[in-house]
Amino acid sequence: MFQNYTKEFAYNLRLSYPVILGMLGHTFVAFADNIMVGQLGTAELAAVSLGNSFVFVAMSLGIGFSTAITPLVAEADGAKDQAAGKSALKHGLVLCTVLGLSLFGLIQVCKPLIHHMEQPPEVVELALPYLDLVAFSLVPLIIFQAFKQFSEGLSQTKYPMYATILANAVNITLNYLLIFGSFGFPKLGIVGAAVGTLVSRVIMVAYIWYLLKRKKKFESYVTQFNFKKIEKKVMRKIISLGFPSALQMFFEVAIFTAAIWLSGVLGKNAQAANQIALNLSSMTFMVGMGLSVAAMVRVGNQKGLRNHKDLKRIAESIFFLTLILEVVFAAIFLVGRHWFPTIYLDVGDIANQADNTEVIIVAAKLLLVAAFFQISDGLQVVVLGALRGLQDVKIPTLITFIAYWLIGFPISYYLGLHTDLESTGIWIGLLSGLTASAVMLYLRFNFLTKKYINQ
Repeated sequence: MFQNYTKEFAYNLRLSYPVILGMLGHTFVAFADNIMVGQLGTAELAAVSLGNSFVFVAMSLGIGFSTAITPLVAEADGAKDQAAGKSALKHGLVLCTVLGLSLFGLIQVCKPLIHHMEQPPEVVELALPYLDLVAFSLVPLIIFQAFKQFSEGLSQTKYPMYATILANAVNITLNYLLIFGSFGFPKLGIVGAAVGTLVSRVIMVAYIWYLLKRKKKFESYVTQFNFKKIEKKVMRKIISLGFPSALQMFFEVAIFTAAIWLSGVLGKNAQAANQIALNLSSMTFMVGMGLSVAAMVRVGNQKGLRNHKDLKRIAESIFFLTLILEVVFAAIFLVGRHWFPTIYLDVGDIANQADNTEVIIVAAKLLLVAAFFQISDGLQVVVLGALRGLQDVKIPTLITFIAYWLIGFPISYYLGLHTDLESTGIWIGLLSGLTASAVMLYLRFNFLTKKYINQ
């Protein structure tokens, strides 16, 4: 019985590990940013958190939209229809470029709201110049996503990983030079971190295009686009899949953003502690995200082949593998919860010792809750990936809205701001929302696959 699932583990990991490493790369850069910025002080760390909170909400919409490209390319690949695969990429690139520019504009329009959110004034002042540059870096990031999702749809998960590794090396180097003013470079503080992010994302787009163009197998896909000929039917297909996927990602990212803002109401130390716990959790979440792509591609392929029994078995093998890995991560969080926060701060800084000690104590409590939500978070994103592979997006969007905003957020708000639990209460709300999402999405997947098998 178990062998039916475990025999798929090796292939699932082979398909997902480049995605995991690529996504971990993004998170590792945020990790490096946070460690470098944390050396400047807790206000700077909180400012990066506040600035990124705006960008993450916009980014979730862009990345969510781009995920529509993967199942369309995977299905075209399964059906050996190269023209449909190229068309999905071309139309996806147009949409992602327009979306990136629109989201940058939207952040500029929403920026004044930052003054009315009851955030610490010193944090707001630091966050604004950082936000401008990081917001513009959304444009190349979302264009990169179109290439990434296309590449993954063809089960070629290594190229986005290579581009991300190069971008990370550029980002960390520029961060070191510009945050601290090393080797004669100007000392720009957290604005230096934003410059590093922008430059590295431009390089990332150029490099993935170069990698794909160089391979004979993909050259015809990524060259000689006729952008004058845009088909409404293909655009509608991508939008009909992409818009609900964008909303799913938006509902989840928005509740984590709400956690950042609620923490800001509690003060800069609560916000800094929240940023540490969030950054650590996002690293393990990337493993779930990578397996989610494997689920989306493999389910999309089986859908193209109309092989529904294997579709269900393969998807459940990925769910099972995710559960095992997330339990391991939960154990690591439990054991290391007091030590991990000390990596982010200058513990020997006597002037800020009281602030740093408070941040470490609060972050350790948050990591206790985060240990348990590893499991729910990993499972919900992988089941969501399988549902995207089935091109089922509308009901899952409703499920994510109910889980995060009708269950999770009210709990976070009440326990965080109206009880003594404070920061821990905010995270108990996040745990509740993720668990509700995982359970309801799995019930949806089970219902659909049984229906397909019995047809």
